[in-house]
Amino acid sequence: MNKRPMEATLRFELRLDTVNKIGEHPLIMVLRIAGQRKKVSTGVKLFPELWNNENQQIITLTGKIKDKLTKKYKEHLPTKNQLITWQNDLLNLKNQVIGIESRYSLDGKAYSATMVVELLKQLKTPKVKKDEPSNQIFALIDEYIKENEHTRAKGGLKIYSCLKNHLQNYHAKTKTSIRIDEIDYGFMQSFQNFLIGWEKVHKTTKNVKWLTNITISKQLSTLKAFLNYARKRGFKVNDGYKDFSIKRHKLEVIALNQMELNSLLDLDLTSNKRLDQVRDVFCFSCVTGFRYSDLVQLKREHIKEDEIRLTVKKTKEPLIVPLNIYSHEILRKYNHMETPLPVISNQKFNNCIKELCERAGISDPIERIRYRGAEKISNIYPKHKVISAHTGRKTFATLSLEKGIPAETVMKITGHADYKSFQRYVKVTEERKRNEMQKAWGAPVRNLAIIENSSQKK
Repeated sequence: MNKRPMEATLRFELRLDTVNKIGEHPLIMVLRIAGQRKKVSTGVKLFPELWNNENQQIITLTGKIKDKLTKKYKEHLPTKNQLITWQNDLLNLKNQVIGIESRYSLDGKAYSATMVVELLKQLKTPKVKKDEPSNQIFALIDEYIKENEHTRAKGGLKIYSCLKNHLQNYHAKTKTSIRIDEIDYGFMQSFQNFLIGWEKVHKTTKNVKWLTNITISKQLSTLKAFLNYARKRGFKVNDGYKDFSIKRHKLEVIALNQMELNSLLDLDLTSNKRLDQVRDVFCFSCVTGFRYSDLVQLKREHIKEDEIRLTVKKTKEPLIVPLNIYSHEILRKYNHMETPLPVISNQKFNNCIKELCERAGISDPIERIRYRGAEKISNIYPKHKVISAHTGRKTFATLSLEKGIPAETVMKITGHADYKSFQRYVKVTEERKRNEMQKAWGAPVRNLAIIENSSQKK
């Protein structure tokens, strides 16, 4: 028996009259049978640029399109795998309609659009329900970001967006659902292994970018913090994740020594106004301990006679920093300006600092060690290559300690809340003291036999 041709016509339409807060529109299926028209939700929400109405399909997220849309939608842009999954869902929905109509046709029964829609609701598979817990964790991360967008710095919330992306990639690769109540020790171990193996090829440079253990540790600790938040919100959380310990690798402290700072201060930049201003702002950080984010927000009202009083952007804590001969002179140089310092964008500032330090001859070899799982990756760079805006704050801490200022006082000036995070600066200065002592007076001879042989020869 030949099947009757399909009498229903269907199209997918993006509802441009309805939009959510991040700019997504619901995608619906419009079903027409014998003059009757019914709208069916697909459960898919898309940005307009991701839907090709003429071809009736979700567009392929190529590198060029992704770069363009990422600038507009940032962390809300769905992954390539997610778009493929949605396209498959649309195809399955269309095939279900074809199957329902074929069944009615074979039975010789009359049917309407309403009857087809009712059967579609009954055919919803358990797979959708199983996926809901995974979607729940992603939705809760979005909710956390939204709740804290006015009380936390953007940088502090960006790590949660990164966590969501990595969890989505893990979900897509392993094909396993991620339930809040099933994240235990085993999941933490599996997720850590996934992050160690994670890598991304940059098409523009053909370079492979991978995550260091430092970044991985941050992701895992953020996941733990998020699960604590979920528990407070009343969600059932598996306590197994608490038993997973996170190994943290400390970053080396890159700071200028006094000779290098002097070389910057003495550098003749009369013919280069751009670098001259960058030098002043950077050295101001070196002699006050201010972060770049606080240099940007510094206003005339914050300067009170011989000190600066402002609320730190990162910690939201009030801070008082006394002026010294260097910082006072730099501020006096820009008395004619509306703002106290000529601060430029962070990226341009970092690029100029590297150029500036290279001109000043700050090029001693620096070893940077990173770990990817158990793999140690060591690279040697000239020092000016690894200097950034944050080096100013580190320079102030290390040089202040070397000049004899007590650690408690330096912490008060820099705004460090606990000694544990500040301790690495103390270790750096102790090592520097030892190196300078041995450089000036010679390293101690550990083997007494060498001393005896030397005496006998004399």
